[in-house]
Amino acid sequence: MSTSYVSSALSSSAQDRRLREGQALMVGGGLLLGTIGVFVEEAAQDPATTVWFRCVFGLAALLVWGAVRGQLGELLRLRGRALGAVLAVGLLTVLNWGLFFAAIPRCSIAVSTVVFHVQPFWLMAMGAFWLRERVTRAQWLAAAIALCGLTLATGIADEVFAPAGGAGGALQLPGYALGVALCLIGSVSYAAASFIAKLEAERAGSFALSAGQCIVGAVVLLPWPLMHGLPAFGASWGWLAGLGVLHTGLAYVVLYAGMARLGTGRIAVLQFVYPGTAVLVDWAVYGRALSLSQMIGVGLITVALWTLRRRA
Repeated sequence: MSTSYVSSALSSSAQDRRLREGQALMVGGGLLLGTIGVFVEEAAQDPATTVWFRCVFGLAALLVWGAVRGQLGELLRLRGRALGAVLAVGLLTVLNWGLFFAAIPRCSIAVSTVVFHVQPFWLMAMGAFWLRERVTRAQWLAAAIALCGLTLATGIADEVFAPAGGAGGALQLPGYALGVALCLIGSVSYAAASFIAKLEAERAGSFALSAGQCIVGAVVLLPWPLMHGLPAFGASWGWLAGLGVLHTGLAYVVLYAGMARLGTGRIAVLQFVYPGTAVLVDWAVYGRALSLSQMIGVGLITVALWTLRRRA
């Protein structure tokens, strides 16, 4: 057996392992983020307060974790391009959170979720244009199927075809067009944050990216709690702490580590794990029954994700 053959086989095996690890990390992060709605609903705070606490508790958890793991040096060593990437990811992430929250009362949570999740297509386009990455037709198709599934899973189809004329529900909300525009801008900012994180996760470190994101959010939104005060101490603080520790600290470290191992095509499709999980969690926790079309939608998302088991 030739040395070159053995070397090639080992390289292929390492790539396969890296691919599996990346997909497992992104699926895990998406499943975790899919439970965020329960914490937001139970905390019952306004969007700005929720995001600020999310950043503060997330940062506290990350600093403790970083100290235990000896990773605080990642933050202290940030310079030049890596520092710029961390700041950019933080600003873009806080921006997309704010835009998404602002869009919900204008065009409903279902419409906001679907429009916001055109972002995987922006991400694939960025990878193809700037990195010259090969995004396969199968990956474009999988993303399209997942988006169709998400459209059904959020219940938009049921609203549109409801006997009472349902489409009017969301369409007649004041500021509907503005809400859709906010979601589109937010989707671009989220795709850009994911793109930068994919490029710089190995250079800056997934810990530094996640902690930097929390630092930026905590500083940018600090005027809000200073002007409006903090919520009364009680159960809501526990839910807010969970948002920070689980859905900001842990989830984003896992997601950024996964992104560093994958191409933009796979990252784009795997980002549908989060909204698909959110629909199922809403049903499981709050007993909000899924219609037939919603179940079909969840099935389509599952099929799209299943196609990624094959190595491109």
